[in-house]
Amino acid sequence: MPSATDRIVYLNGEFLHESEAKLSIFDRGFLFGDGIYEVTSVLDGKLIDSDLHMARLERSAGEIDITLPITTQQVVEAERRLIKDNNLTEGLIYLQLTRGAEDRNFLFADDLAPTLVMFPQVKKLVGSPQEATGLSIKSVPDQRWARRDIKSVCLLPQVMAKRIAKAEGCDEAWMIEDGFVTEGASSTAYIITSDNKLVTRGNSNKTLPGCTRQAALQLVVEAGLTLEERPFTLQEALEAKEAVLTSAGNFVMPVTKIDGKPVGDGKPGPLVTRLRELYLENAHRTAI
Repeated sequence: MPSATDRIVYLNGEFLHESEAKLSIFDRGFLFGDGIYEVTSVLDGKLIDSDLHMARLERSAGEIDITLPITTQQVVEAERRLIKDNNLTEGLIYLQLTRGAEDRNFLFADDLAPTLVMFPQVKKLVGSPQEATGLSIKSVPDQRWARRDIKSVCLLPQVMAKRIAKAEGCDEAWMIEDGFVTEGASSTAYIITSDNKLVTRGNSNKTLPGCTRQAALQLVVEAGLTLEERPFTLQEALEAKEAVLTSAGNFVMPVTKIDGKPVGDGKPGPLVTRLRELYLENAHRTAI
């Protein structure tokens, strides 16, 4: 893949070298955080869970009343071209859709043209050392807005949460509200109980409907688990047999430490390990 400063990117219908792509300083995504985004994984040069990401993109856009300037099929075609033009074999395609650019005002013109950006990122998704060690979690207060089901570019609380987690040597932050875990700063949170129940919140305005979550939950029974959709407390997580997170950037990953305390025996457990294996098998089989 070209260097990070020589990537081919997509901007409003054009494929450009990164150095040639320019955005207006009046773009509402920059001024107001008035936009949404998606991140789709790439394995072996193919898109993972693409249909789920496109469905969520359409939903988020509809929730904030932004019209996609192209169809989702055209989005997928553009993402595939970015993969090809950048020789991307493993990593991510980032997409951002904003309401567009005009002079700063909370209100906006009805005919404002949206801004659509896509670009590739190289990232090792399979075979990382953390698969063997698991991830470490820091719990932080959930200080986000009430529409977390929209994949908004307004990510300041998550940025601050991840800074706190990193400062304590942790890989991810789990958000806590009224004693209950809502989700990770950029992931879905789960625990596995002593009777092999995979516990995670059901979809609502309190959490983002994760695409990796949706794909992984289809494999729960095959992994020897039963699904229980409900909130769980931080204390339950600390006492769980195993803990898990899912995201486009991590797929299915074991959580082995929370707030400095081991989960279970402090090693990736057999159930989450099996769920990850099944997810990857399915991802390879269904990639486009």
